[in-house]
Amino acid sequence: MTTDTEEKIVVLVNGIPASGKSTLTRALAEQFSFPVLTLDSLKEPFMASFAPVDRLRNRQLGCAAYQAIWQVVAQAPTRCIYVIDAWFGFQPKEVLQQGLQQAGVTRVLELWLAITPDEAVARYQARLTDRMPGHPGAEYLPELRKLAETAQPMALGPVLQLNARNPDQAAACAWLQRQLRLPISAQPALSASG
Repeated sequence: MTTDTEEKIVVLVNGIPASGKSTLTRALAEQFSFPVLTLDSLKEPFMASFAPVDRLRNRQLGCAAYQAIWQVVAQAPTRCIYVIDAWFGFQPKEVLQQGLQQAGVTRVLELWLAITPDEAVARYQARLTDRMPGHPGAEYLPELRKLAETAQPMALGPVLQLNARNPDQAAACAWLQRQLRLPISAQPALSASG
C-alpha cells in the first residue's frame, strides 16, 4: 500500500524477543497490504548455511541483516511503506538513526510491545524447541529478564504502546490509519482480540 505523500515512511514493530512482534506484523501486513521486512527472515537463511552458529555469529548475522533492511528500504519507491519487525534495541539508537537516514526515511511510526519480565521469560522458554539452532537458548533467559525490565521504544516518531499479553490489533490498525491519513475505507475491521 502507498500513500499520496512523498514521504518515505516505515512502521517499526518493536519489542524484545518473545514480545509478539511477528504476530502483530502479520496482522498489519494482511490488513494494509504492507510489504514486510523482518530481521529473522533475513538472518535465518544465513544461519542455516553457516551452521553451527554461536552467539557471536548470531549477533554478526543480525547486524548484517539490519543493514540489509535499510538497503532494501533505500531502493523502494518513496511512497512504499514497509513494516519492519525487529528488536531495534539490540544496537545503539544511533545505528537505527543512521540506517533510517541512509534509506531516505522521512517519517517513523512505532508500535511498541511492552512485556513483563515474567511473561517474556515464559514465552521465550516455551518456544525454545521451535527456534532455529543458532538463536540463544535457555542460557539467555536471565539476560532476557533484565532486558524486559529496562527496554524502551526507540521513540523517533509517534509511538503506540501495546500490551504484549493481549495486543489490541484493531487499535493498532486504527492508529496506523490515522497516522498515515489513509481513507476511512482503508481502515480494517478487526475484533479487539485480533
